[in-house]
Amino acid sequence: MSRDQRHRARRREPSAFRCRNCGLDVPTDAPGTAHRNHCPSCLWSRHLDDATPGDRAALCGSSMEPIAVAVRGDGEWVLVHRCAGCGELDLNRIAGDDNPLLLTRLAVKPLAQPPFPLERLARL
Repeated sequence: MSRDQRHRARRREPSAFRCRNCGLDVPTDAPGTAHRNHCPSCLWSRHLDDATPGDRAALCGSSMEPIAVAVRGDGEWVLVHRCAGCGELDLNRIAGDDNPLLLTRLAVKPLAQPPFPLERLARL
């Protein structure tokens, strides 16, 4: 039994959850992260943590929409989620089994939908 599995057993955390967005049964064990709370298929999450990853202390519990991808200083990709209930933004580590197509779509979204008309670039 891994250290994370022992920790979950002590806290009586489930070993899987059902995604509120797409209905997939998601195991909480994931490559690359110790506190999975997002679906690897649709990337939606749930507002579970408050101050630190894995504390499961958030009172909101609403669904969190993946709105962007950010890159930390060490090159690690993280998902940016916005809570549909309270509007809080949260960062979640990318897991090794996350949907690469959706991750790429989030990463290029600012280029595909710029906040200005692309014709302006021709005038520069």
